[in-house]
Amino acid sequence: MLCQVFTRQLNEKEAEMSFSVTEIENGKTIELSLTGKLSSEAYEEFVPVIEAQIAAHGKVRMLVVMHDFHGWDASALWADTKFAMKHFKDIERLAIVGETKWEKGMATFCKPFTTASIKYFDHAKIDDARAWLQESA
Repeated sequence: MLCQVFTRQLNEKEAEMSFSVTEIENGKTIELSLTGKLSSEAYEEFVPVIEAQIAAHGKVRMLVVMHDFHGWDASALWADTKFAMKHFKDIERLAIVGETKWEKGMATFCKPFTTASIKYFDHAKIDDARAWLQESA
């Protein structure tokens, strides 16, 4: 079951950054799609949506899809670090789907901040990422 929770296209000043949060399988799996450069304002909007899913379901699985992603601004990077520290026990599996080497490196970078199983997938393998998230632990 797919349920679009939140989609936001930010304004021109925010450099064409957009994101969406989608619930899959009654909220146990969350798909976060990111495009452009992530700002702290975006974090302020989508983190509460993710935290609500964690509160409702306990451990969740996340699929982070980065398309034409240009990283974080400094305050967003700090917000990301705080989120990781706060919720490192709440994420059971994390699939990162991207298109560049540094995005693949994110899977390795995230490991010390979580007890989650983490895997990187190229965009062509997004269905494999979704299947991996649904496998039994």
